[in-house]
Amino acid sequence: MKTAFQICALGLAISANAAGAETLTISWWGYNGEKLNANIIEPFKAQCGCDVVFETGNNADRLGKLQARGGKGVDVIYLTDSYSQIGIEAGIFQKIDRERLPNLKNVYAMARDPQGGYGPAYTIGRVGIVFDAAKVTPVTSWNELWRDDLKGTITLPGITTTAGPMVVIQAGKHAGVDPFTQPDPTFAAIEALKPNTVKNYNTGSEMVNLISTGEATVAVAQDFTMASLQAAVPTMTWATLEDGDIATLNTVNIPKGAENPDLAYAFIDFILSLPVQQVNAEQGVDAPVNMGVDLTPEQASIWTYGSEAIEKLNRMNYAQMNAAKADWIDRWNEIFGM
Repeated sequence: MKTAFQICALGLAISANAAGAETLTISWWGYNGEKLNANIIEPFKAQCGCDVVFETGNNADRLGKLQARGGKGVDVIYLTDSYSQIGIEAGIFQKIDRERLPNLKNVYAMARDPQGGYGPAYTIGRVGIVFDAAKVTPVTSWNELWRDDLKGTITLPGITTTAGPMVVIQAGKHAGVDPFTQPDPTFAAIEALKPNTVKNYNTGSEMVNLISTGEATVAVAQDFTMASLQAAVPTMTWATLEDGDIATLNTVNIPKGAENPDLAYAFIDFILSLPVQQVNAEQGVDAPVNMGVDLTPEQASIWTYGSEAIEKLNRMNYAQMNAAKADWIDRWNEIFGM
């Protein structure tokens, strides 16, 4: 396993302009903060001679703040692809000059340009179902969320999270309708899921806490939480779903109002590098997109890892989803409350 010091010693080149910048402002979730600080922030600061400051919070809150400021105040923003699509449509991100990101050539094609000229994905994840194998009969499809034996056991992602709208998509499929054109039967299926739902969560750490305390034994989750889930409850298992997991691409973009774009480019290239991608994958932080990452079967078991796994993922139409989201939020809140 490579340490932060080994990563630093590899010394990715940073332009003179970037190296002269004083502060890089990053907007991200803050999840796995200690590991990210050790694996990314401290090594990068050592190379650039700069300081790094953060805005933390969920996707909706951070993107909303950036939009309210007209794209100013942040140099790099981490968002899931559903939310970066909103930022793209709002016109607050710069187009990316891919010549300034040498490590792009080393990442999977899906991650290089997932949204038409804007920021790359630094990890390709998946949304699926996790369950405590010591307490729950294996879950094998999305339809099984409605099983009678799962009453009061499930924690669902809140509707404003990355995975929340994906629950709506699956509810439409459960009802046998298109959720975009037939929301009434779709949300009738959400209503039918309510007895099985103990609580909605809004952050990964909140979900892990619900599982660790035993309040919930099943969750719709993103795979980046698996290391923490299994550390808390070793019998937590990623379900093998016959209808497939859903792809999530976590992206990094440079807002139009970024004060230090040169440093932002250097940082994005840094997080795509093999050493950073390797150590984050080994430590259960993020699934790798760099094709050179080499994991043991045990390390790979929690991730969407390798071209074969990536190609099996279901993709979402985020432009269509985002257009429907305001109505979905209202309907969801009528069922679950604010």
